[in-house]
Amino acid sequence: MHLLMCAPCLMGLEGLVADELRGMEAENVKAQNARVFFEGDEFILARANINSRFAERIMIVIDSFEARSFEELFVGVKNLPWSEFIGVSDTFPVKGYSINSTLHSVPDCQKIIKKAVVESLKEDYNTSWFEETGPVHQIQFSIMKDEVTVMLDSAGMGLHKRGYRPESNDAPIRETLAAAMCSLSHLRHYHTLYDPCCGSGTILIEGAMLANNIAPGINRNFSCDRWGFLPEKAWVQERERCHDIIKTDTDFVAFGSDLDSHALELTMINAKRIKCDKFLRLEQKDIKDFSPSTQKGTLITNPPYGERMLDIKQAQNIYKIMGEKFIPQKGWSYGIISPDEEFERVFGRKADKRRKLYNGMIKCQYYM
Repeated sequence: MHLLMCAPCLMGLEGLVADELRGMEAENVKAQNARVFFEGDEFILARANINSRFAERIMIVIDSFEARSFEELFVGVKNLPWSEFIGVSDTFPVKGYSINSTLHSVPDCQKIIKKAVVESLKEDYNTSWFEETGPVHQIQFSIMKDEVTVMLDSAGMGLHKRGYRPESNDAPIRETLAAAMCSLSHLRHYHTLYDPCCGSGTILIEGAMLANNIAPGINRNFSCDRWGFLPEKAWVQERERCHDIIKTDTDFVAFGSDLDSHALELTMINAKRIKCDKFLRLEQKDIKDFSPSTQKGTLITNPPYGERMLDIKQAQNIYKIMGEKFIPQKGWSYGIISPDEEFERVFGRKADKRRKLYNGMIKCQYYM
C-alpha cells in the first residue's frame, strides 16, 4: 500500500521533522509551514508514529483539490474512496481549519464534509444508517488559499503524548519541543545533560530517550492500530525494530534540579514509566546554587517566562543569575528557551546561535 502522508508540527520544527522522516526512509519528503508531506507504505506509517520525536501527528492524505463553493467541497469529498478506509460501523468525526479561503466558516465546512462522506459510504455499503460504534477514524481537513486537503489522523492522541507524563507541574514544556531543543543542542549518548529548572522532567526524559535511541511511542497505542485495512505485521515488525535499536551501553547521565520537591518526585515517576530513570540524578536546589559536578556538560533548560509562572521581573532575575552561573568554558554548551526579547541583555552576553521556536502559542527564541 503506497500512502501520501502529512506530519503537522510546531512552527520552527519543520526541518527537524523532515530530517527524521528521511532517516526513517520516507520518500519525497517536503517541508511546508508547520507540516511536512512524505510518502511510504504501511511500515513507514507505523515507523513514523512510533519513532517521530518532533511531529505532532501522522496523517494519511486522502486527496487535495480546489474548492471555492460548498458544492465544489461536497463533490470533491464525496468522490473520494472512503470505503477503502472506513468500515460500515466505524466512527468518523470531522474537524479542521480554514485560512485565507473563500470557504471560511469551519462549522459549515465540517457539516458539508461529514455529509459528503456519509453519502459516499451510503452508496458503497448500500445502507442509509451508520451507527458509528466502531474504531475512530478522525477526518481532518485544511483549507489554505482555497486548496482543500482531506486527511485521516492515524495517531489518535497527539504524538507529544508519549504516555509517561499523565501529571505535570504548572507550566510544562511540550515533549516534542523538549526533544527538538535536545536535538538542536546536538545531545549525544556520551554527553552529560543538565537542566537546573527541570520541573516535571520533560527535557531530562526527552534527552535520555534521544541519547539512548528510545522511541517516543514505544509504550503507546495509536488510532490506526485498530483500523482494519492496515496489516498487523507492520506494527509488530516496527515495534520489534524500535526495541532492537535502543542503545544499551551508553555513558549518558542527566542531572536535574528544581526548587520544587514535588516536581522532582514527578520527574522520577515519569522517568520510571518510560524506563529511563537509571540515567537521572535529581537534587532539590535553587538556580543560584547551580554547581555542576562534571568537567563537560550540555545544559538545556526552560526557565519560567513570567507568562504563567512568576512575573517578568522575577523571570529576568533568573536570567541574570544564569548569565553569572553558565560560564563560557571548553566542553560546555548552554541552550535556553525564552520569549523575552531582552533575554541576551539581561543574561549578559549574546548567543552564538538562536532559533525561533514556538512553545504552544508563545513565540520564543532558543538561545544557544
